[in-house]
Order: sequence, then structure tokens, then C-alpha cells
Amino acid sequence: MAIQFNFVSSMLILVLLSISSAEGQGGEGGGGVIDVVAKFGAKANEKTDLSKPLLDAWKEACASTSPAKIVIPKGIYFLSTATLDGPCKAPIELQVEGTVKAPADPGAFKEPKWIAFNRIENFKLSGGGVFDGQGTTAYKREGCKNHDYCGSLPINLRFDFLTNVMIQDITTKDSKQFHVNVLGCKNITFEHFTISAPGESPNTDGIHIGRSDGVNVLNSEIKTGDDCVSIGDGSKNLVINGVTCGPGHGISIGSLGLFKNEEPVDGVTVKNCTMTNTSNGVRIKSWPGAEPGTCSNIHFEDITVTNVSSPIIIDQKYCPWNKCKINEESKVKLSNISFKNIHGTSALPEAIKIICSATLPCENVELADIEITHSGPDGPTVSQCSNVKPKVSGKQNPVACSAPIPAKPTPAA
Repeated sequence: MAIQFNFVSSMLILVLLSISSAEGQGGEGGGGVIDVVAKFGAKANEKTDLSKPLLDAWKEACASTSPAKIVIPKGIYFLSTATLDGPCKAPIELQVEGTVKAPADPGAFKEPKWIAFNRIENFKLSGGGVFDGQGTTAYKREGCKNHDYCGSLPINLRFDFLTNVMIQDITTKDSKQFHVNVLGCKNITFEHFTISAPGESPNTDGIHIGRSDGVNVLNSEIKTGDDCVSIGDGSKNLVINGVTCGPGHGISIGSLGLFKNEEPVDGVTVKNCTMTNTSNGVRIKSWPGAEPGTCSNIHFEDITVTNVSSPIIIDQKYCPWNKCKINEESKVKLSNISFKNIHGTSALPEAIKIICSATLPCENVELADIEITHSGPDGPTVSQCSNVKPKVSGKQNPVACSAPIPAKPTPAA
């Protein structure tokens, strides 16, 4: 994992150096700095659509044979929608210094995306700016019976099939659906990335990752109404380090096993993270019955939890809408999973729940140095296990696998 991360970092540094060298350039081959206001007439008046100036600037920058930077200066802009397509001929940077606002009306969107970046190599998104999805109306889910927009609520930022990417010092807030969706990417890093939405906002996952290799989420803050980071099938070589999460549903792998032909999840490290007032801490979830899959080499380490409802959870009976048949078992194979140095407080007595499949018991699960307390009227923390024999070392509070499984476990969000 360290080799992978260092290689990715080195690649990104080379990319960023080449992009930075573009500043002040121009002339043959294009490149240099392109200001959407000065060159393409964008207006920071919250009314004039930024879409055409941005797309025109992107077209010019993408066609440049030397590195180019697009700048959205400080101010508040309105943007209906934008899809920024590659491939581009040289490294490219989008520096957002201002605030870009989406249409507040969910019915304004015909597709589940607001801003999408597609098939780009050597790209940087930076500048300290804000992407405001204005999702408050969508959270109420009003009018869904009479309109079909609720099935296609837009994701603030989509990154599809990108390679060698840095997203740095950017905020996304109040998305109507997921804040960020990463699909089919390779070597992409989020650093000093901020996500903000109310705790009661539905389906507003912070960063959802699927079928991507070499994703890093570093030193970032995520406050939202669903998973802070959700990891789908086909995710490989992921590093989540220095993330603060809450409110939200924690950092989750899955749910897995719901669809046919899901790809393996392999190599996920979650380290130095803090969860506060979340419904889960670190979690792996898969559907009973459904489809086969694998999830392996998953490591959760140095995690602080404060008032978290389910700090440590493997749930192979994940079935939030009671759509599962009785006595079905998950077909997703879980192996080589560790929980190390996880400490803090649980909002409920059930601090540890490792509920594995009877058909495919979890293999090589490790619990090391666990210290989670609960001070409520229901007594101290307990640890529940099913179809697993974890390797245990160091301090164990609660004592590993010491409590029986209730007949009707509490459903997890």
C-alpha cells in the first residue's frame, strides 16, 4: 500500500509541477491562464449562467498543447450544468476561487449530475472555492409523487474515468444527492476537501467510490446526512487518512452483493480518522442472498469515535427496507480484515457487531487494542459476533464476542 501511495503522490507532484509551469505562458500551442470573466464574459451576479463561458474556456484549455489553467475569480456565480470532457492535449487545472451555485429547483435537472468531469488525464481542481448544490428543497422530497425529478437528483461533482488527478482546497455543500461520485478513476487524490450538508439530508453521501484504483482521501472534513465515504465494488488500493466525519453514517464499504457481476473490493486502509455523533463508525455491509462477491485486505486503524451508535460493524444481513427473504445468507466473501486501536464512546451498548454469513464465514478478522465505553442506562458496551472467530490482541473493552446476538438486531442506517 505504501508503495502504491508513494507512486501516486510522485505522479501527482509531476503533474502539478507541469500545470503550475503553465502560469504566464501563452503563444504557440495555447496554454497559460484563462480567466472566465476577463476572456469569456462570465458575470458574478448569481443570475447569468456560467455554463457557456466555462465550456468555452474548457474547450480552449483542453485543446492547448501546453499546460493550461482556467480561473473562476472570486464572486458568486450561477451555473445551470456543465460536463467538462477530455481527453485534453496537456495537463489542465481548474482554479475555482469563487462560489458556484446550482439551480435550487430539483426539477431543473434532467440527468443525475450537476458538474461532471469525464475522461481527463493530468487534471487539478483547486482554488479554495465552493460548489453549492442548493439542496434544501430536494431534502424535503416534496412533489415527488407528481414529478419524476426525485429519481434523477443531481450529484454535485462527478469524476468519471479520470487518471492522475488532484482535488485540493475545494468545498462542496448541500448537494441534492451524493456530493461526489468517483467512477472508473485511477490515481485520484482529495486533500483538504470539505463537504457540508445537514445531518437530516437524505442520500447525500460525501464521496462515493466505485471501480477505481488508487483513490486517496486525505486531511478532509465531511459533514453530511449519509455515509461520509462510501466504497462500492471494484474499489482497489484506497487510502482514507485524516478524515473527520460527523454528522453522517460513518465510513462504509458497501453495500455489496446486490447486483450481478460486482467486482472485488481489495486493499482499503482507513487510518487516523475521527467520527463524531455518527450512526456508524467503520463498517462493511453486504446484502443477504443476492449476488456473490469478495472483499479483502481491509484495515481500520487509529480511529477515534465520540457518541457513535455502531462504532465497529460488519453486517452481512444488511437489509434496510425489509426486502430480503427469511434465512437468506450473504454470498460476499470477507477476508483479511483488521480493526486496530479504535477508541472512544458509543451512543449504544452494542459497540461491536461482527455479523457474518453462515454460508461464507468471515476469515482472518483481527481485533487489536479496542477501548470503547458507553455510559447510558442500558449498561456498558458489548461485543457481538456471528460466524466469525476473530484474532484478538491487546486491550479489549468490551470483551470480544462476549454478548449474544439479539433475535431482532437493531437495523443500521
